[in-house]
Amino acid sequence: MTFLTVQTSPIEGQKPGTSGLRKKTAVFREPGYLENFVQCVFDGTGGAAGKTYVVGGDGRFFNTEAIGTIIRMAAANGAKRLIVGQNGILSTPAVSNLIRKNGTDGGIILSASHNPGGENGDFGVKFNAANGGPAPEKITDAIFARTQGISEYRIAPDDAGDVSTIGNYRLGDLQVDVIDPVADYEELMRALFDFDAIREMFEGGFRICFDAMHAVTGPYAKQILEGTLAAAPGSVINAVPSPDFGGGHPDPNPVWASELVAIMSGERAPDFGAASDGDGDRNMIMGKDAFVSPSDSLALLTAYAHHAPAYSGGLSGVARSMPTSQAVDIVAERLGIPCYETPTGWKFFGNLLDAGKVTVCGEESAGTGSDHVREKDGLWAVLLWLNILARDGRDIVQLRRDHWRSFGRNYYSRHDFEEIPTEAANALMNALRRRLGTLAGARVAGLTVNEADDFAYADPVDNSLTEHQGVRILFQGGARVVLRLSGTGTQGATLRVYLGRYEGPGGDHGQEVQAALSPVIEAVERIADITKHTGRNKADIIT
Repeated sequence: MTFLTVQTSPIEGQKPGTSGLRKKTAVFREPGYLENFVQCVFDGTGGAAGKTYVVGGDGRFFNTEAIGTIIRMAAANGAKRLIVGQNGILSTPAVSNLIRKNGTDGGIILSASHNPGGENGDFGVKFNAANGGPAPEKITDAIFARTQGISEYRIAPDDAGDVSTIGNYRLGDLQVDVIDPVADYEELMRALFDFDAIREMFEGGFRICFDAMHAVTGPYAKQILEGTLAAAPGSVINAVPSPDFGGGHPDPNPVWASELVAIMSGERAPDFGAASDGDGDRNMIMGKDAFVSPSDSLALLTAYAHHAPAYSGGLSGVARSMPTSQAVDIVAERLGIPCYETPTGWKFFGNLLDAGKVTVCGEESAGTGSDHVREKDGLWAVLLWLNILARDGRDIVQLRRDHWRSFGRNYYSRHDFEEIPTEAANALMNALRRRLGTLAGARVAGLTVNEADDFAYADPVDNSLTEHQGVRILFQGGARVVLRLSGTGTQGATLRVYLGRYEGPGGDHGQEVQAALSPVIEAVERIADITKHTGRNKADIIT
């Protein structure tokens, strides 16, 4: 077979972050842009010759065309085999599972996660390493270095073949295996959870609403929840993946999953509600008229994971991202297991998971997972919740209330200031960092600062040091603020402000969240001068 060698040159802005490379879809559709980056992925990881990869995406606009390009380039670069989801569909945790199960050399995921899709939306490419997790910095640095000196890419001139039909075909020496995207993932879930107990709960009248948000988990949830577990027909809504996610924003939070919130607040609300995001790695959990914050969900799953067969022997440890509330720390202390605090980014959990130091991990941005894969996993979290409820007997609202009475409540919220001009966002953070040494002992809005720092993480496995991961301000009495800039958007910068306040065991813990946090909100405004730097007097999104 003849392959084409196309001359190219470095393209500005091809630097992968913790979530891969994300840009507007129109950018990826520019001639040579996707090809340039895929070639850099192959070159930056030692070449594709003789290697096997998993390839799939969340079904957003341009997914099919991009997979065709990757197939043709893999053939031209000498890859041995590709495992591709039927119709190009694979959730991010499903890709991680397939990498691990088949011992492949990695995987290429086409998604911009919870970012909006469509022709005018966002697109992304992420490389996962051979352990199934997001590529560590040494790999992303090598990929980026290659983007600075690339001069050509290789591609097959032929049609990429049909990925709509399960089966095998060849493109030159490359074998392409098109697989059922759900089957291997469901097999893994069966090994982790008590499906019989969950099915019995559904057959007893327990009702669920799972909002797939027109994204990738629709086929997974339909098959597993309504099919295997016999949840009532119609329990899964918005189940067909759509190129533009039905015109919505596939981010599982109360703002964007408003349809689910309305259902769970109605007179005939189901017993349990959940949603997942674009590529299936995040989750939102609800009871009747009750939102369970991601931080609380992580703490509760850690406390009651023993109800599921895979975790019945206890957990080796737990990890949370630094901005996540400290609710899980209290649970870990009670269980007598270590709790690790890492920077934001799932790759930081990878070393801990691979070393067996932790079993469960999570982050405040609706991601939770365990050592079954090396990604966060939205449907896994839903199934663990259902397993707990099936075995515990309490409903989700009572379980959470009893948990607060025993462990105390960490009031918690995130305020997002979106699409801030990058210079203004950097000026805010730089000014705040300059003030850190003067904050200890300061009294602001009735709160006294205990300490303030710019979070740095020393990895306990490989001793690597990661610095400047966000400013932490800790107050006397257990209140806390974290400020950091997010890299998941495609325009400007997003300032995320994480606010927390702890109330100990024994009370009813019924105060409204923003009211409970009002002194902390006022304190961070005075300390960071958010309005002055951004021109915003309130957050764009509050979760």
